[in-house]
Amino acid sequence: MSFIEAIILGIIQGLTEFLPVSSSGHLELAKAIFGENLVPEESLTFTVVLHFATALSTIIIFRKDIFQIFKGLFQFKMNEEFLFAVKIIISMIPATFIGLFFEEEIASLFGDNILLVGLMLLITAGLLLFADRAKNTTKQVTFQSAFIIGIAQAIAILPGISRSGATISTSVLLGIDRTKAARFSFLMVVPLIIGKVGKDILGGEIDFTGEKFSVMVAGFIAAFVAGLFACQWMIALVKKSKLSYFSIYCAIVGLIAITYALMQ
Repeated sequence: MSFIEAIILGIIQGLTEFLPVSSSGHLELAKAIFGENLVPEESLTFTVVLHFATALSTIIIFRKDIFQIFKGLFQFKMNEEFLFAVKIIISMIPATFIGLFFEEEIASLFGDNILLVGLMLLITAGLLLFADRAKNTTKQVTFQSAFIIGIAQAIAILPGISRSGATISTSVLLGIDRTKAARFSFLMVVPLIIGKVGKDILGGEIDFTGEKFSVMVAGFIAAFVAGLFACQWMIALVKKSKLSYFSIYCAIVGLIAITYALMQ
């Protein structure tokens, strides 16, 4: 993988992370177009590094929210911030379980698996279309709904299933206010990504020497910068736009991916 390709992939990650169109699916499609023959483990590692970059941009955008959450958490009082932090922890349980016990199976799904990406994008399209017809409410995220949203996030580990699309759609179907759903969706992934990157570093999965690391750094910087610029206006776009628009987009890209895979 060249520096230019890594930068392009980083920009794709930064732009698509905050839309319900599956950033991991778009990364896999872009890798296929570039003709990269990364082994599944390397492909997954690069994807995680780019997600880490956008997680950092999310931390910067939501720094006030995150500060309030930590402040409330360490006060050990039953205030709104403490309860929100507990809900974030509850939402992490399903994805953490899948990541710890099925890591090899997950890694095998990444790397030139375009047919799977296409099929999962069609599922994302259907989920978004179904959620778009749900009535808007003013419900808060509860402990039970946090766990259910966490299950949606765990399923979204599959490339082509949009994490934000799955979690926001699930929240809307549970009757949660879309603005609150978007905020919860973007904040709940941050500790998971940071934990995954930390695990990979301690496990030696990320090599800090050689050309591969410098290419990862190029992709990381591109994703981080793109995420900073894209996060705020894309979050506003998700809140205001109909999810059916994104559904149509995912369906079109999914069909193109399936056609491409079958023609190979």
